[in-house]
Amino acid sequence: MANTPQSKKRARQLERRTAVNKARRSRIRTYLRKAEEAIASGDKVAAQAALQACQPELMRGVSKGVFHKNTASRKISRLAARVKALG
Repeated sequence: MANTPQSKKRARQLERRTAVNKARRSRIRTYLRKAEEAIASGDKVAAQAALQACQPELMRGVSKGVFHKNTASRKISRLAARVKALG
């Protein structure tokens, strides 16, 4: 357990930061799930729209330090390839 005032403050800050990051990660996963569902439905227009909404959210997660840049780029790339493959 934290003993010094500094370590107690750091523990409080970490708690707040964790909650913020958890909310961001959840929001991004929601956008990813919507894109996945649109691809699964086979509707190319809806899938493209979902992908367009998903990309900035993923990159915002990168800029906020929730995801690594390569992870987000890989996810976007794979989603885009799957949208492109739709008839």
